[in-house]
Amino acid sequence: MDFSKFLDDNFDVKDWVNAAFKAQKDSPEQKDAQAATLVMKLQLFIQEVNNSLEETSQQALQNLPRVLRDVEAVKQEALFLKEQMQLVKADIKKVEEDTSHSMKMLLEVDVVKSKMKAASDALQEADNWTTLMADVEEVFQSQDPTAIANKLIAMQHSLSMLSHCGDYDERCQHLETLKNRLEAMVSPQIVAAFTTHSLEQAQQYVKIFTDIERLSQLRNYYHRCHKGTLQAQWQQLQQDSQQKPLVDWLPNFTDNLISIWHQEIKWCEQVFPDPVEVVSELLTQTINGLQPSLPSLIDTALQGNPLPVLLEIRQILQRFLKSLENAAQSVTDSLGKSHFFKLVQAVNAPLIPHLLLYGQLEEEHLVQEFTGIQMERRDLIDCAQLLSDSVGKLFKLANEALERCTSLTDGLGSCGLQSALKSLFHAYCERFTSALDLLANIHEQETSKDVASPSEGALGEDWTKFQHALKIIQACGELILQCEEFDLHLSSTLLHAATTHNIQPMSPSALAPMSPRSHSSISNPFKEFNYLAENDSGQYSKFVKLYTLLSQDESSFQLQSSMDEIARVNELAHKLAFGIVFNQLNKQLAEVPLMEVWRSAGGMLSAELPTFSLSPQEYITKIGQYVMTLPQQLEPFTSQDNPMLDKAMETGRLPYPPEPGSPEVEHLADHWLGSVARGTMHSYVEAILKIPEISPHATRQLGTDIDYLCNVVEALEISASPSLRHIEKLLKIPLSDYGEVRGTIPDRFVHAVGAMRSSQES
Repeated sequence: MDFSKFLDDNFDVKDWVNAAFKAQKDSPEQKDAQAATLVMKLQLFIQEVNNSLEETSQQALQNLPRVLRDVEAVKQEALFLKEQMQLVKADIKKVEEDTSHSMKMLLEVDVVKSKMKAASDALQEADNWTTLMADVEEVFQSQDPTAIANKLIAMQHSLSMLSHCGDYDERCQHLETLKNRLEAMVSPQIVAAFTTHSLEQAQQYVKIFTDIERLSQLRNYYHRCHKGTLQAQWQQLQQDSQQKPLVDWLPNFTDNLISIWHQEIKWCEQVFPDPVEVVSELLTQTINGLQPSLPSLIDTALQGNPLPVLLEIRQILQRFLKSLENAAQSVTDSLGKSHFFKLVQAVNAPLIPHLLLYGQLEEEHLVQEFTGIQMERRDLIDCAQLLSDSVGKLFKLANEALERCTSLTDGLGSCGLQSALKSLFHAYCERFTSALDLLANIHEQETSKDVASPSEGALGEDWTKFQHALKIIQACGELILQCEEFDLHLSSTLLHAATTHNIQPMSPSALAPMSPRSHSSISNPFKEFNYLAENDSGQYSKFVKLYTLLSQDESSFQLQSSMDEIARVNELAHKLAFGIVFNQLNKQLAEVPLMEVWRSAGGMLSAELPTFSLSPQEYITKIGQYVMTLPQQLEPFTSQDNPMLDKAMETGRLPYPPEPGSPEVEHLADHWLGSVARGTMHSYVEAILKIPEISPHATRQLGTDIDYLCNVVEALEISASPSLRHIEKLLKIPLSDYGEVRGTIPDRFVHAVGAMRSSQES
């Protein structure tokens, strides 16, 4: 039986009992027997534990007196130790008091000894310096660089001990003169060693110049030897390629520099203690000292259309920097050194003046490209097609500009790009507006030519024009949607540029952006080189402010002014399309006040006929049929999902909007139908009010015409105009009842209808 569970701190009686019976599936009698057995075992175990406790207690009682005696002995020894320590402390104090004067004297003697030793060493070094000075000329005559270097090293060591001498500066100057003599003596051999890549000689001179503390001078010799060779190769390459564009032969030179890097790194690793820095400085000095200079050649190459050529040159130099980065990473883990930053700066320097003008260059390029887009035609069909096609061409230019900004400036030119894009969109909207104005003027001229009443079937002639006008509105919707999508790409480019270059947003309380990071804090100048921060604080501040705004609110719109211009173009497109539909109605309604029927008596028989026997006149039935035809004309645009047209309708507004509080309409056809119907009723009301006089029969006929139009618009689920219903009511009631309706019907209607009826009924 396992009794270990009884030692558990979390022992639970119920769990133990349940576990003991869990494995048993016997009858109740057998379980009772098992329980009895368990009880007996537990009792035996309890008895055994009790016996063990009793034995342990007896042993503890027997050992207790001995433990007490041991504790007392330890106590006595502790008291004795305390007394001894106090005695030792007193002895130490007495010794300090008795020997303090002697110790002070010993210290003074030691100081004197040290000073005497220093004076002795100085005298020895002074004597050694004199000896060395006497021997140095003899050593120089031997022409042995190693022996001369050893002598100069000894003199250098002696001089370090004579810094307190009055002629120390003169001695330093004399030592430098001797070092110059050594350097001048061995310079031909140094040049030969570096030129021929003589490893043994180069290592010897590195050791010598390191010992005499002139290693930097030796590195200058190395740089001058190889820089001259590389610059000669540049001049030869430039002369051989005079008839070729710069972008054709510049990659040959950059590839040669990469080859030189790999070649010299392998050799310098065996010679210099810092080979990566030495070779980096070699490339930096070579690029900065090219004749003719790279900036002058770039300026010449950028004549004419500079942006594409500038982009090609930038890509060549970026590939060069990427190759350098990969090469550097293969030999060192630290790319944040200042020599790497200077190398990257030297490569980018020829382009920086042009990169700072990127916005201006981009704007000029976009304007030049945009001039080739055709947008105007006198024919509506052709013009609608041109305007529709122009949207894709516009954003093709915009996306190409965004790609150029990323490739050319790493996104740092986003502010200049925005300015160029705003100019592009402004020019586009102006030409779009000009095209719409031209179409509107042509349509107005065509409408004004037909001054007579429209002939049979004249209404509806311009439905084809309306279809193409809707196509222009659809182009506006596409323009809005693409502008919103493009703005997201523009914001993403700016955020990515700021993240890549580790630019921090401005603090809310800052009046100016944070200062750019120091060069020492840049971990990889090949990726983080920021030409704005280095060369134009004004543009850098604008970039940081824009990035701060965008980081605080990612939904902010970068091209809001352009979107506002597009919205105005959309309004004009709506106005043009509405005018095409509504001008024919206006033309028809303009004839209403001049119709002869209003002054006709109509005969006795006609006067006695009831109102319901009258039929609406032809002019109003044509108008009704025209309005009811509108859904059919809109069907090609509403029968399928058309997000572009929907977007244009969301942002555009039609004349004669519904009354405030009216139910919202969901479909495009309902917007147009409601606007045309309300405009028709409004124009009809104004035309009726211009009727000079009306006969009793014509009064009844006009009421019938009004009722017909109201029934037509209500059949289209559009509320009839209250003004039209007021006039209808005034036409039906006697003149004598007009006083009763004052206050419920506007006085303008009461006076106008009363005047036209009075002239015939009086």
